[in-house]
Amino acid sequence: MHEKQSELSRLYHAALQKYLKQGSGPDMETARALGRHAMASGLETLDMARIHEIALVSLVLPNYSASKGNELMGRAGIFFAEAITPIEQTHRGAREAVTHLNQIVKELSQRTLELAVSVEALKQEISHRKVVEESLRASEQTSSELLEKSWHMQEELRQLSRQLLTVQEEERMKISRELHDVIAQTLTGINVQLGALKAESVASSKQLQQKIAGTQRLVEKSVDIVHRFASDLRPTMLDDLGLIPALKSFLKGFLAATGVRVRLQVSSGIEQSNSSIRTALYRVAQEALTNVARHAKASHAEVSIHCLDGAIRMEITDNGTGFEVDGMSSAKKRNRLGLLGMRERVEMVGGTFCVKSAPGKATTIRVEIPAEKDFAENVPPQPSDSTTNLECP
Repeated sequence: MHEKQSELSRLYHAALQKYLKQGSGPDMETARALGRHAMASGLETLDMARIHEIALVSLVLPNYSASKGNELMGRAGIFFAEAITPIEQTHRGAREAVTHLNQIVKELSQRTLELAVSVEALKQEISHRKVVEESLRASEQTSSELLEKSWHMQEELRQLSRQLLTVQEEERMKISRELHDVIAQTLTGINVQLGALKAESVASSKQLQQKIAGTQRLVEKSVDIVHRFASDLRPTMLDDLGLIPALKSFLKGFLAATGVRVRLQVSSGIEQSNSSIRTALYRVAQEALTNVARHAKASHAEVSIHCLDGAIRMEITDNGTGFEVDGMSSAKKRNRLGLLGMRERVEMVGGTFCVKSAPGKATTIRVEIPAEKDFAENVPPQPSDSTTNLECP
């Protein structure tokens, strides 16, 4: 760098000397060429100022008067200004470039900030969409489960409807068969007996009395059968005398028909409940004991009905073989239809229905029905000695 500066100083001295001797209107290209040479050599404006100062000291100060020296120094200043023009132009361009670059950097920073905000908003949107998608997936899963459950329930309802229709038809067939085979035959026998009486009106009084007595027995038998049918459809004793007498009457007939002994415990205050509750309790007890006789292979059962804490509780327990409770709501299993009917009756009066059983173990059916306000206030919980006990012999 020192050698380049020395070479440039020599060239600058010669060019300035020539410029000062030429007078006015000289070509300044030489000065600008020296400036470009200085730039190529890596020199700055301060370096050119030192070179100019050395040249002035050598050319002007020792050889001229003060006035002449000032004039030459002014002209030399013009030459120097021209010589550093390329350097200054380069610096000015650099400054402008820096300013422009700073502006670009500022704009880029602003855009970066805006982009960061957009990215954050996008992240939030993505997170929100993920939550929505997860919610939709969960909703779809729930909908699928509900739809499957709905299909299952529809199938259960179809099966239950078919079973109900089948049972209804079988009951009708049973009643029709009983009426045809028993009542019709009995009435036919009565008619035959009456015809015989008419034909044998001349017979002895004793024979006539015997035939009349036989006819009366046929009539009594027919009346009993009609009463039994009526009792099966709706026991008049339940409406006329109450729940306890109706249950006692049913249990006596149940023992005679099945041989299953049943112990009955009923709180006397139960008769103050409304007709719907008494009917539900009677029908549940009737259906439960019918199931015991058909399926449980039991020899003994117990029915208890008590008023407890503003509710009526009925429990029916047997010592039979039991069954698997799981899936008992399936209408496809014929022996579960009675359980569905019992549950429906209890729920119609606002109660709950529960079955506890297992294969090889006893079965307990529990019914709890909230008592109406007046009943709960007038009939407090009954102690054990206020119950009606009956064990059919």
